[in-house]
Amino acid sequence: MTIEQMADVAHDLGILVDEDSPECQTAKTNAEAITAEIQDILKYKEDHLPRQGEIWKELTCLEKEEFCLRKVGSGNIEDYKSQLQEDRKELWKRQNSYDMSTAMTCFINAISSPGTERFYFLKWMRMNLDNLSRIKLSELQEKYKEKCNNSENKEEIKEIDRQISNSSLGTEHFFREMGQIYEASLSLSQTDPAHQQLQHLHLCAELLLDGFPLELVDGDASNIPLRWVSDVLSQLSDLVSPNRKILVVTVLGVPSTGKSNLLNTMFGVQFAVSSGRCTRGAFMLLIKINEDMKKVLNCDFMLIIDTEGLKSPELAQLDNSYEHDNELATLVVGLSDITIVNIAMENSTEMKDILQIVVHAFLRMKEVGKRPKCVFVHQNVSDVSAHEKNLRDRKLLLEQLNEMTQAAARMEKKEENKSFTDVMEYSPDTGNWYIPGLWNGNPPMAPVSAGYSEAVYELKKHIIQLLGNCESSANDILEFKEWMTSLWTAVKHENFIFSFRNSLVADAYMRLCTEFNKWEWEFKREMYTWVTTAETRISNFGTFAAKSDSFDMREFLTSLKSEASTVLSTWERKLLENLTHYFQQTDVHVYLDEGYKEQCT
Repeated sequence: MTIEQMADVAHDLGILVDEDSPECQTAKTNAEAITAEIQDILKYKEDHLPRQGEIWKELTCLEKEEFCLRKVGSGNIEDYKSQLQEDRKELWKRQNSYDMSTAMTCFINAISSPGTERFYFLKWMRMNLDNLSRIKLSELQEKYKEKCNNSENKEEIKEIDRQISNSSLGTEHFFREMGQIYEASLSLSQTDPAHQQLQHLHLCAELLLDGFPLELVDGDASNIPLRWVSDVLSQLSDLVSPNRKILVVTVLGVPSTGKSNLLNTMFGVQFAVSSGRCTRGAFMLLIKINEDMKKVLNCDFMLIIDTEGLKSPELAQLDNSYEHDNELATLVVGLSDITIVNIAMENSTEMKDILQIVVHAFLRMKEVGKRPKCVFVHQNVSDVSAHEKNLRDRKLLLEQLNEMTQAAARMEKKEENKSFTDVMEYSPDTGNWYIPGLWNGNPPMAPVSAGYSEAVYELKKHIIQLLGNCESSANDILEFKEWMTSLWTAVKHENFIFSFRNSLVADAYMRLCTEFNKWEWEFKREMYTWVTTAETRISNFGTFAAKSDSFDMREFLTSLKSEASTVLSTWERKLLENLTHYFQQTDVHVYLDEGYKEQCT
């Protein structure tokens, strides 16, 4: 019997059913008016949510290029920047050319309704969209499996794979469209009617204050709609009393390790964990602190940031996957007072790679007084004596992190930082927590493990204690907004270190570049000497030719070409021998440079 059928039975028994309330029924009607139109999710997003697709991704690329200038070449930098700005204006013009879709109009009207009805509407929307996404995802996965077994057409498989990646549809996509409408409208003149979109800000600020998650980083475009998020936070600051303080808790981890479940259990919030899709990007959620806890935490709100799984297999095939993960990790750790690093034991290596890149950023941030706290959570460890048994593993983890910190410090010219704890506040004894699995048996019929809840409760008490002992005072909302803007700008300016897997790879690459630059300089010096000598001989050729009838210009040029070829061949062999000798060393991490060996040779 379904829950809907049970509601009919409840009516016969005179039991009150919440869904019978007028607010719930109106909200259900409004939600179904939107979701009933959805047949093909991909086509629906293109038709009804057009501003967040390829246009937004192109805007993201232009924005990052404007900071890094990777493709400027030998042209004039100012002309190149002007061209990038013109391209951005053209894309904003394309965004503004779209009319507000019927679905977006209905959505905005529905979230403009009074409090209870708005809550019901968002609940119905989430359930309906989850059901649609789940059905679509199941069909595509079955189709993908069939094609993999029976088809050798890689293009077909690739197309299905793309559809699977884009098959999710949630309320975040509607809010993302609102953000793009707002950002595009800012490029219009003040008198343009479409410029007046401030009511959207007010609605999202109210929802954030009521405990709904707001997308901080768009996971599809790997970017923050900075003006939208900043102005929503400014509106939020206006809604609450002045100088309200916030503390920030973030979770990081690889995919499907229970990050969202951990936050939901710990803080009683509702980050999306259903419909067979993982979190994309990063979401922030505001929790109001009650009066008793305000005295303990010295703040008025707690901001929780949930992030997508790092080192995702789906993104691993992309050239910029390291950049995506490293930028996201650096941003959210930089915003946090406490970072929970969620580790499944088999995936600890991937998280260490991410942390090593984060260390680079915080060696720089240390100078502005930012030193976040770090807690490692080891999931699916049911042994009650796990903490004692894993002492050696914790010691090894810290040793590895120290080695990475020293490598990063050398590159950043800040060699006074000798250990991981110089950069992030972390204790091997109190900074590691072991939590059993969520389910007591095999889902879907298995109950939730009581041990999981108890372990998460103990972790929560520890985090509250750490937050209460924070030496630095909490920021207010406007200070958090300014810090987020500055930090994201700094992340976008970085165009070197984020492209590496970890600090040791970056350090090994720097060593290789230093050695290669020495060889290259010797080669250039040798060739410059030869060219100077050859030029002198050419200048004197006429004098020698006048004295001797046997001197022939053609023979002389052939002789010079032969000499040049001999010198170049000699240096080619010498450079290749130097590279071979370099990669045969064992005292430095040259094996990490294997990916760049082909470029050198």
